[in-house]
Parts: sequence; structure tokens; C-alpha cells
Amino acid sequence: MLNVMTAINGAPLPPITVDYLVVAGGAGGGGFAYTGGGGAGGLRSTVTATGGGGSLETALGCFKGTNFTVTVGAGGAGGTTGGGFSGLGSNSVFSTVTSIGGGNTAYNTNGGTGGSGGGAGGQATGGAGTANQGYAGGNGAFVTGSGAAGGGGGGAGAVGGNGTLNTGPAGSGGNGVAVSITGSSVTYAGGGGGGASNSPTCGRGTGGSGGGGNGAASNVTGDSGTSNSGGGGGGGFWSPAGTGGNGGSGVVILRWLTSAGTITIGAGLTGSTSTTGSFTYATITAGTGNVSWA
Repeated sequence: MLNVMTAINGAPLPPITVDYLVVAGGAGGGGFAYTGGGGAGGLRSTVTATGGGGSLETALGCFKGTNFTVTVGAGGAGGTTGGGFSGLGSNSVFSTVTSIGGGNTAYNTNGGTGGSGGGAGGQATGGAGTANQGYAGGNGAFVTGSGAAGGGGGGAGAVGGNGTLNTGPAGSGGNGVAVSITGSSVTYAGGGGGGASNSPTCGRGTGGSGGGGNGAASNVTGDSGTSNSGGGGGGGFWSPAGTGGNGGSGVVILRWLTSAGTITIGAGLTGSTSTTGSFTYATITAGTGNVSWA
């Protein structure tokens, strides 16, 4: 039950209107061979269009003196040279708002579902994204003797690219979404690029804008997604077998009118506050705990 503070005359004080950006952790890119890129973390926002349909969400009314849960999702681990699925991204939460972690990927296997879907490894299909949070991963490509390329992980703003054979590179990660909640436009939640085979004409996939990691080529190991972007990790190279890049961690950003109140960021959370114009915003970069306003 909400602990509603009251004014001197006994009437309930109105809640503080809080805008939010909640980005989940991105998944790791697949390891071992021409695997897909990791799916980006899901993105939900009241400030700009989100992925998967472009709907805006409604700001939350937060009463003073009440605790509201915040969790910043971690990025998933990159896949190993032994194969198997990479790590899923973890969910991020603000009060009743949950963004889903990115979908994972594995060698020659369909991509996993998540906020954005994981790219497929080899001859397989990309994973599905979550409506209004992100898009599907791209399909992989494989023909014996003709090379192979993983699909790109889905992003918050676009589907991951399909892998191609000797005519082109592995699939690029889907692009993320630009959000201006802090006063400056920043792009979040790009998918990881797919990994390539050892065919000289099958280059690695490029990570999607918004923190997605590039897939691996002759460098063997996929690039990791950018911290606090929700970007997916890049997929691994064929020979010698490489590991996937780690997914980028998520972030939770809250914004409200400075005149409405001050925030306390509780134990277990890492964060800071800043003021731009008439707004104050809190950027929370790690942990689980509570926030409250006074």
C-alpha cells in the first residue's frame, strides 16, 4: 500500500510525475563458429518511441515517502569455444515497469527470444523480440563448402540483419533507439553483429547503433556490447573457434520537475543525479534497491 504523505489541511499531496527510460541487459554473442549476435535488451520509455511498434508510455505518478524498486539488468556472458547458448541479458525494472533482457544465441541454432531476439547461428532462424520493446534477430546462412555467417541480434529499433554466404558479410545487429531523456540524444539497445566463417569473403557483422558489439572475423572473438547501453555482444568466428562478446549492461534513467521533490537512491544501487533546465534526472547504472522522493 502506498504511504501517501498529507498536507497540513489533511488533503493528499499529489504524486510526482516521473518520466523513465528502462533498458535491460543485452545478451552475449554466440561462441564457437559463425554464431549469431546477441539480442539487445528491451527498451521502454516515456520520452521517445520505443522498439516494436513505436508506442510511447505514460509517466508514473510517484508519491513522496514511498519506496519504488529499481533493478539494472546485467549483460549476458558471451558464448564459449565449446558451443552452447550464450548468456541471456537480465531484466531491468522501475516500479511496475519491466524491460526484458536480450535473447541469446548458439552455434547452428535458432536465436533465443527476449527484449530483442538473438541472431541465428548458421542455418537457423532468428529469435523473436518482445512487442513494444524490441525486434527479432536475423537469420543465419550456411551451405557446406560455401561458407557461413550468423544473423545479427535484434535491436530496440530494427530487426537484425540476415547472414549471407560468400556474397556478403554476416548479419548486422539491429539498430537501437535514440532517447533524449537527459537533454541530449543518446542511442540505446543495438543488437550484436553476427560472426563469420573462415571464408575470406564472409566478413563479420557490424553491431547495431546503440552499443551493439561487432561480430568476429579474423580477430576470433566478438566485441562486447557497450556498458549501460543494453547492446548485444558480437558472435564468434569459425576457425580457430572464437568466443562471443559479452552483452552490455542496462540502465534506468528517471526524470522529474526539480521543483516537485528530491530523490534518495538507496543502498544496493549505483547512481547519480544531475539537473538540466527545470528537470532533475537520476541515472542508475547498476544494482538492485529502492528509490524514493521527498
